[in-house]
Amino acid sequence: MKKKILILGSKGQIGSHLVDFLKKKKNFQIIEFDLVQGNKFDIRNFNNNNLEKSIKNSDFVFFLAFDVGGSRYLKKYQSNYDFLMNNLLILSNAFRLLKKHRKKFIFASSQMSNMDFSPYGTLKRLGEDVTKSLNAIYVKFWNVYGIERNIKKSHVVTDFVLKALKNKHINMLTNGRESREFLYADDCSEGLYIIMKKFNFFSKEKKEIHLTTGKRIKIIDIAKTIRKILLQKKIKISISSSNKKDDLQNNKNNIPNKFFFKFWKPKYSIEEGIEKIIYYYLKN
Repeated sequence: MKKKILILGSKGQIGSHLVDFLKKKKNFQIIEFDLVQGNKFDIRNFNNNNLEKSIKNSDFVFFLAFDVGGSRYLKKYQSNYDFLMNNLLILSNAFRLLKKHRKKFIFASSQMSNMDFSPYGTLKRLGEDVTKSLNAIYVKFWNVYGIERNIKKSHVVTDFVLKALKNKHINMLTNGRESREFLYADDCSEGLYIIMKKFNFFSKEKKEIHLTTGKRIKIIDIAKTIRKILLQKKIKISISSSNKKDDLQNNKNNIPNKFFFKFWKPKYSIEEGIEKIIYYYLKN
């Protein structure tokens, strides 16, 4: 009998890659749950019987659902009432039912969870604390990138790729000197799969699990890499006219916990990941 895997946020950037990854394993029944499927899949609804039924009938849950987007989206909305309430309701309703039905689950957190100046980071930290109280596992993601279908919420790599393809101009919000650790979503999916398979082991270890590469790259170098891959020197790259610095993370550079590298290593280089994204958008 196939193991039933529920993915909350299955249509998101990480969720969609994880769905495809697990389907290739062929020994799982994937239950997709995402707001874009309709009102029956709205986790914010306290009386959502479909949510409770899906959690109750699952063998394992990936809690990826969140109102989130790239830096442009977060800067604009993370302090807004709707953003805060959307995520508080998602956290409250999902955790309530995960506790009620005693499910094993992984909560998707962020390397920004220790950045108290960020409402988004604070919400993720809250999710971590509830996860720990339920003896489950939270995983900190470091700038995961992949195929995105909600362009309004696109993250920096996808945003730059689409700008290059559509406008032949990558205009940045900052001076481009801030650096990040970028992880391709397929690598992220494999990491999540390994954690699920060894859930009992990792839950007893009580160590933070970070999914990242351990390699930093400047934002401006992401733009240059895209231009190089497209072989179009005419693609213009411009920084913010105000020479603006990173004001989302306030130039705070966290150091990743390397514990999980004993069990998993990312396979895709930044060039290979960007190539796959470019190929997808050219094809579609």
